Amino acid sequence: MKKKIISFAVVLLSGSMVFAQEKMNCCTKPTADVTTQFAMLTGNKNFQMKHENPLPFTLENQKGKMVTFKTLDGKTGKAYEIKAAKKTDNYLLVIHEWWGLNDYIKQEAERLATELGNVNVLALDLYDGKIATEREKAVEYVQSVTAKRGIAIINGAIAYAGKDPDIATIGWCFGGAWSLQAAIEAGSKGEAAVIYYGMPERDVERLKNLKAPVLGVFAKQDNSITPEIVQEFEQKMKQADKEVTIKMYDAVHAFANPSNPKYDKQAAEDAHNLAVEFLKKHLD
Repeated sequence: MKKKIISFAVVLLSGSMVFAQEKMNCCTKPTADVTTQFAMLTGNKNFQMKHENPLPFTLENQKGKMVTFKTLDGKTGKAYEIKAAKKTDNYLLVIHEWWGLNDYIKQEAERLATELGNVNVLALDLYDGKIATEREKAVEYVQSVTAKRGIAIINGAIAYAGKDPDIATIGWCFGGAWSLQAAIEAGSKGEAAVIYYGMPERDVERLKNLKAPVLGVFAKQDNSITPEIVQEFEQKMKQADKEVTIKMYDAVHAFANPSNPKYDKQAAEDAHNLAVEFLKKHLD
């Protein structure tokens, strides 16, 4: 990735924050609104000031195009789509971080499309067209996202993929959390989910609806998505009888982002190759 990916420290709220969602693919609703949790964190001024604004970047000669699809809440959603050279039912949903669906994310989506080869890539826009170039706007946009709207966009994208698509997901930090939620929403259509240092689902009953195997990429020095949280997630996945592979790097949160001052190139490349191999295996 070519920009700053922020830390994603999350605390569980007491009690469940259950939101309404009509026509969801799965039989249970998310019990922890990770978007609300993240919004709480971004309201902290000290947290905001730790993150530099992304450098200006324009993706030249774009391989994909923006598309629009219907969402279950009666609205429309948007995504940057890169179609495979040959017809395929394989789809990869790419989910952005707090800056939104900017040209950095589009570039990463194109890279994944090229390396995977046999997949249609949809980089989803959970901000409905808004893109932040300053941290203050990023905070505003994060706090404007509702879990209901996010789930509606995800389900709209799954429906857009066709009658019986094979769905894989990937995301980083904020997008990492949503990657797992998207895989759960995909139900039997889900083939694989990659989550980079995102807050995992912590409700075993919801995890039981997950059909896709999960690759979780985390950092030992992450003081937000801590090794303890990762260990708990691994245990709950096993409790739900789900397949999970955890890869821990001796690095900090957002180590895979080249714009991070503590970017770890070796770990980032290893994680990327692992993710591509994982996605190829399950989208074959």
